[in-house]
Amino acid sequence: MSNETPAPSSTLAATTPTHADPAPLGLAGFALTTLLLSFVNANIIKESGAILVVLGLAAFYGGLAQFIAGVLEWRRGNTFGLMAFCSYGAFWLSYYWIVTHLSAASGDVHQAIGLYLIGWCVITAYLALASLRTNLAVIAVFVLLTVTFLLLAIGAFQNGTPSPDAMTKVGGWFGIVTAAAAFYASAAVVVNAQHKRTVLPLPTLPGS
Repeated sequence: MSNETPAPSSTLAATTPTHADPAPLGLAGFALTTLLLSFVNANIIKESGAILVVLGLAAFYGGLAQFIAGVLEWRRGNTFGLMAFCSYGAFWLSYYWIVTHLSAASGDVHQAIGLYLIGWCVITAYLALASLRTNLAVIAVFVLLTVTFLLLAIGAFQNGTPSPDAMTKVGGWFGIVTAAAAFYASAAVVVNAQHKRTVLPLPTLPGS
């Protein structure tokens, strides 16, 4: 990567934008919400009320703010950014809805949750393929997130076995690493744009 001012669209698009780049907002909303939920999934935070903090982020930062970032990507003609941010914004909004509406009367839903997570794993897998034309930080986010969803889905399907939380805990650790990659991708665009030079590099795959 050169020392010239990087295009603000360097994370999720190849075109030069006419407006501010919404990608850092979407990535940060995704990263912070994923980080907190992953700490809960990995059983690092064991407080019973921790999920309420996650739900607050899921509704407003991971959900609403990220969805808005996706709409702004549409204005910039960025199909990948639109698909990614609107999809994961909707994921967090749906997560908020599901958790807040589950109760003892809902019964056992672990297979439905497992299928829900498998569906998101499929979406993330083909977005990971599309991300190969972006940069290594974004590629890392989507590859790690694909694995995270797969592990969490397996953990959901295994609910009720002698070790029901093992795969969920592993998925939580993968989620933490995923969030770290998303934080870096977000920070790189903001810092580089503000300093008008490459401070945090965003290398790409050869030929991309």
